[in-house]
Amino acid sequence: MAAPATGVLPQSIDETMAMLEAQDYLAGTALATVLFLALRMKRPLFLEGEAGVGKTEIAKVLARALDRPLIRLQCYEGLDVASAVYEWNYPAQMLEIRLSEAAGTVDRRRVESDIFSERFLIRRPVLQAISGESGRAPVFLIDELDRTDEAFEAFLLEVLSDFQVTIPELGTIRATEPPVVIITTNRTREIHDALKRRCLYHWVDYPKATQELEIIRRKVPGCNAALSREIIAYVQRLRTIDLFKNPGVAETIDWATALTELDRLALDPETIADTLGTLLKYQDDIARIDGAEGRKLLAEVKAELLAAG
Repeated sequence: MAAPATGVLPQSIDETMAMLEAQDYLAGTALATVLFLALRMKRPLFLEGEAGVGKTEIAKVLARALDRPLIRLQCYEGLDVASAVYEWNYPAQMLEIRLSEAAGTVDRRRVESDIFSERFLIRRPVLQAISGESGRAPVFLIDELDRTDEAFEAFLLEVLSDFQVTIPELGTIRATEPPVVIITTNRTREIHDALKRRCLYHWVDYPKATQELEIIRRKVPGCNAALSREIIAYVQRLRTIDLFKNPGVAETIDWATALTELDRLALDPETIADTLGTLLKYQDDIARIDGAEGRKLLAEVKAELLAAG
């Protein structure tokens, strides 16, 4: 089925899959279904999974496919309202007060009303997301929510329930049209049930070998076909080993790109040892694979591909 025109919401699950595929994002039926429902029901989509499996990319793909702005709130420990929602431009407010004093203005109520107006308001991602224009509400990515604390989660409940933000000096600002909300978490801690209940949920897993091979074909078109098969077989086997951090799809793409830049046509122990830093990000994992276990793994991959023809 053909993808819907850019900027048009998909009208079926098949159209949703086609829309994602047109942006070189390969999604299974389960993901396409929950994404279609999130768009139709105007509910936030909560995506959970290991780092590097493509959760963040879904929001980027949606923004491109729907021709909408992407607003990203990158979460971190200590994130507060001033950084995430809004703050007042204090230097500009102070300057306005000084100018009013210099002009002899003594009406304190008028000065106060003026400095707490829209022109002194700095809109951070949350406020930007609910201030989108009707018919083109943004895609709002709340990335790695598990990095924040429970206090910020509690604040998000109002946003996700009613798509509104209350500013004491201005009142309540409501979205004329709810943004498309994508929330991601790497599950380093559990997110409260109250927030999850406001969302549709999907676990994003590592892709199967055939799917990941197609991803490499699309993302690294210069990669030799035989080398691509070896890369995918090797990475898929790596993920069965008890590593500190399994390589994600992003690392697979990086490794394929690196090997292509080095003009490699096949995997060998020396090449793997020299390029493991693009695939694995922890020294203990690299040391484990850069040895007898890694050579055994490569031999098994070669034998498996040879047997498969």
